[in-house]
Amino acid sequence: MRTIISVLLLLVMPAISFAQKTVNAASVIESINNNQPVLIKDAEITGTLDFTNLNNKKLERTNSNDKTYISTINVPVTFSNCKFTGKVIGYYNPDNGKSFINNSTVYNANFNAGVNFENCSFQDDVSFKYSVFNNKTSFAGSRFNEEAEFKYTSFKNGPVFKSVIFKEEAIFKYVDFPANFDFSNTVFEGDADFKYAQFKHAGSFAGASFKDDANFKYAAFVSAVNLKGASFSGSNDFKYTTLDNHQTNMHELVNK
Repeated sequence: MRTIISVLLLLVMPAISFAQKTVNAASVIESINNNQPVLIKDAEITGTLDFTNLNNKKLERTNSNDKTYISTINVPVTFSNCKFTGKVIGYYNPDNGKSFINNSTVYNANFNAGVNFENCSFQDDVSFKYSVFNNKTSFAGSRFNEEAEFKYTSFKNGPVFKSVIFKEEAIFKYVDFPANFDFSNTVFEGDADFKYAQFKHAGSFAGASFKDDANFKYAAFVSAVNLKGASFSGSNDFKYTTLDNHQTNMHELVNK
């Protein structure tokens, strides 16, 4: 009987070890630099995951004062049921917050292959400002415990944020959403900033919950966007918001 128990423990232990494994963020970047796909499940990712400083970083845009460096991720990046203890960075401006800067240098990351952060937990800030996602992108079932920034982000396929929880501010300002974007059953516990966002294709906010300030000022919707069951329990701003090119309001959008 003791032998049988020992064998069973040996069979179970690798699974337990795997479920609790820790991966350093630097090793993820090393895999990308070596052109190796990233596939990590049930792990804690430690350190800052910085996609903006790859070996293939290139100077893309510059003028007399400003420079923009782009790192390009050419392999699929998949995280499932992972916890990120540090920041996740697709945009970095070392001069952010400084005054009287004459020369600005910005670092960005673009993604050519699929990106999946599904059922993950982000303990620190996440920023993909100005990033370009050229393939399928999903954050389904994930939880952002600090600010999540997707300002000016370009999605070539409808991003999936289904059943996501945003504990703090979620910024999607100026995003032009492609068809099949999905915010169904998403919970915005902090401010939700969709100012100037474009929803010109079919997509979903069905069952989404906005518990704090919801800013859709100057946003543009079409009838194919589903907002059935969406709730707004905090303040909201739909000034200059349009539906099929006519001015609209929250009540019409939810009940159309």
